[in-house]
Formats: sequence, C-alpha cells, structure tokens
Amino acid sequence: MKKTLHWTQMEEGGVIWGMRLLLRIYLLFGRTVLQLFLYPVVIYYWLINRQARQASQAYLNRLAAFAPSLKLSGSFLWSFRHFISFANAIIDKLAAWSGALTRADVQYHGRNEIIAQIRKGQGVVLLGSHLGNLEVCRVIADFDKTLHINVLIHNKHAQKFNRLLKQTSDSSQLNLIQITEITAATSMLLQDKIEGGELVIIAADRSLPGSRQHVAKVNFLGGEALMPQGPFILAGLLKCPVYTVFCLKQQGKHVIYFDHFSDMLNFPRKTREQAMQQIIQRYAERLQTYCLKEPLQWFNFFDFWRVSHDDE
Repeated sequence: MKKTLHWTQMEEGGVIWGMRLLLRIYLLFGRTVLQLFLYPVVIYYWLINRQARQASQAYLNRLAAFAPSLKLSGSFLWSFRHFISFANAIIDKLAAWSGALTRADVQYHGRNEIIAQIRKGQGVVLLGSHLGNLEVCRVIADFDKTLHINVLIHNKHAQKFNRLLKQTSDSSQLNLIQITEITAATSMLLQDKIEGGELVIIAADRSLPGSRQHVAKVNFLGGEALMPQGPFILAGLLKCPVYTVFCLKQQGKHVIYFDHFSDMLNFPRKTREQAMQQIIQRYAERLQTYCLKEPLQWFNFFDFWRVSHDDE
C-alpha cells in the first residue's frame, strides 16, 4: 500500500517565490486581476493532485454523513468549490499581508476580553487551526500598534515569510516563529513573549512528523483523528490564559471569534494523560462547532482521519 505523505512533506519548494509574485500582482492590479491568475492555477492543482482531491472528497463525504443538514456531498463539483474557497482564502491572506483590509472588513466576537488581558500586561495563548484564515488576525495588531502577535508555524519558511511581511508593511506587529519540536528554548522564548504582554498563536490541529507518541486520539466529525499534545503542553508551561481563535469569511466579512478556553491549563502528574485527553477532546469539539459553520473553509488537503491508522 502506498504510504500517505505527512502534511509537512506536501509543501512546494517555490512557495515563497509564488507568494511574492501573487502579492505583487495583487498590489499592482487588485483582487479581480489576481483571480484571473490564481483560479487557473488552483483548477490545474485540483485536476493533477489526486491525493488532495481525494482527501477533499473524503472530508466532504464525512460531513455529508455527519451533518446532512449542510446538504453537501463528496462530488467533484463540491470538491471543486472547496478548492475555489481555498483560492479565495489565498487572496484574503494577501490582502491581510498588504494592509488592504479596513476596520469595515472585519468583525470581532470576544475581542474586548483579549484586549483587557493585554492592557493588564498579561500575555495570552490563542489556540488556532487550519480552519479559515489565521493570517487575517494580523489586523488585530494593525488596528492597535501596542499589540504584538507571535505565530508558531511548522515549516522552514518562517524567516522568509517574515521578510516578505516586512517588505509589505514595515510596521507589522506580526512575528512568525519556526518550530520543529517543542524544546526548553522554545518555552523560554515564548515565556518572554507572554511576560511582555504579547499574543502567541499556536495551530493546535496538526501533529508534527515523528510525533505519534505525543498525540491524542479524539472524536472529530464522527471519526477518530489524531491531534497533537504539544500545543496544549506548551500552553500549560506558559501559565497564562488560553483562548481559541477562528477567523471565518461570512457574508463578505472576516469574522474573528475569540472564545475563552481556560484561565490556565494544568495537567497534574497523577492524572496527566486523562486530563490531556479531556482538554484536547474539548478543543476538537470546539473546532468541530466552527467547522460546521463554514465547512468549505477547512483547508487540510490530506487524509486527516487516516493518519490515526497509518501504523496499524
């Protein structure tokens, strides 16, 4: 049987060059012209990338069974719509990077709680995901220059993306931090950020390569999936308030939802595994709730559920 690639192995080597080109087109000609360039690329990708297309269809079939009221299916048409939604998310990402978004483009739920914590000098961990468009969260800082946002990412392009962001906005308060594993140095760096009253965003829905011993099996959209323990362990070590964050495109607006998750995550030694399981399952249930709001904005084009069976 052909072995399924881990999601981190699916990146294209030219991703930075490609994003720089798309950003330049966006800045020079705007969204409409960019769509003329981007849509053919996404259509081509949908046609030739069988694994991503099948993962999309499997996800949509799962949704159709789990939530029939959504009235979607795993057909080619719905999968194509899924990829076009991804294309639009890329354009929105570029708009966020370029500073083109205005206050009128963004709505918030729960933002005042986050601001209140920061005003007290208290940093906050935000548990994000690959649902929606986390990059739009940079506008939180763009609208208030006293805020600093740090985003942990799991790929080698962090420094290059940082430089790209600085080229488009010298005053950007968004900092991307590359991690391949959680170490003492990672914890110390982020502790400094938290003590400085900054925000730390961690995507909590994907496991790192070779980290199977540090994952939890959770029930998500009616099936068993793996989610990493690392983000939750790290949030516990930072000893600070924890919120979830989801940014969805709804009726032409970017709607950012901040929801309280815990005053402080704690995993007692005697009941560590049980407590960890309960916390991660609770996160999975919250992610599921938001996924059902905008199902075509789930951008995990790999077999998210099969991962839990790869070693069987």
